[in-house]
Amino acid sequence: MKLTVVGAGNVGATVAECVARMDIVNEIALIDIVEGVAQGKALDLMEAAPIHGFDTVLHGGSDYALTEGSDITVITAGIPRKPGMSRDDLLKTNAEIVGSVTRQVVDASPNTILIVVSNPLDVMSYVAYMESGFPSQRVMGMAGVLDTARYRAFLKMELGVSVRDINAMLLGGHGDSMTPLPRFTTVGTQPVTNLIAEDRLEEIIERTKKGGGEIVKLMGTSAWYAPGAGAAEMVEAIVKDSNRVLPAAAWVTGQYGLQDMFIGVPVKLGKGGVKEVVTLDLNEKEQSDMQASGAHVREVIEAYERIKEGQAA
Repeated sequence: MKLTVVGAGNVGATVAECVARMDIVNEIALIDIVEGVAQGKALDLMEAAPIHGFDTVLHGGSDYALTEGSDITVITAGIPRKPGMSRDDLLKTNAEIVGSVTRQVVDASPNTILIVVSNPLDVMSYVAYMESGFPSQRVMGMAGVLDTARYRAFLKMELGVSVRDINAMLLGGHGDSMTPLPRFTTVGTQPVTNLIAEDRLEEIIERTKKGGGEIVKLMGTSAWYAPGAGAAEMVEAIVKDSNRVLPAAAWVTGQYGLQDMFIGVPVKLGKGGVKEVVTLDLNEKEQSDMQASGAHVREVIEAYERIKEGQAA
């Protein structure tokens, strides 16, 4: 079993470390455009193997020949979001980067599964899908796992309980338009709405929506530990064929009233990628929020299509 991680920056290196420490793949290829960076980080991780006790072999470089025969590819390449920059501001540059990466990955590994982490996430997943020509089951974006993790972390901070006992689900686009589902959030066996006052829960939800921006303001760059761990969790579900139900940016064909886009929905992950889009029974407010989120994603897709048409002209 072989994993490729494209982009050896903070997020990509964290993905590689998390998966290596799981010891679930034989080989990880770490790729970066900057000569020496991927080689150095792969070597550093290999030198940590005796300490952590994993046998996964890591290689680093800039040549996509290293990625040949990859079963799963995680794409983290792209410029990071900076203070004051919206995810949509990243669209043009990152679309070019993700498009180029996807084409090179597909040439080397035509049977790989793509997990996109680059922002703006939902539309970068769309770019990878269009450029790869893959069936939709083999293309997805890592966003929902991250957003839900942030939500669960904030609930742990509020309630002082173990994160293991917090079950939650967030849907919709990655960012301010995500769709919170407090009705589906439980702590142990209790609904979270029984434990936290409505106004305070709303504050936690708003913090979750702006979770990425909060870290950008604090550090001057995007987060990497949680996004990297989120992508690794998706890799694990696919490698182990565990049929985990996780939120991911997946291709919808009418589910939740949305069509022909990648957006955060619950999916069953296992061998081959997305086995199923799980449909939750949303109430009127939740469905309305999902439609609004879908409309935002559609706007960015249309912006991308306009850029693409302009480049072709």
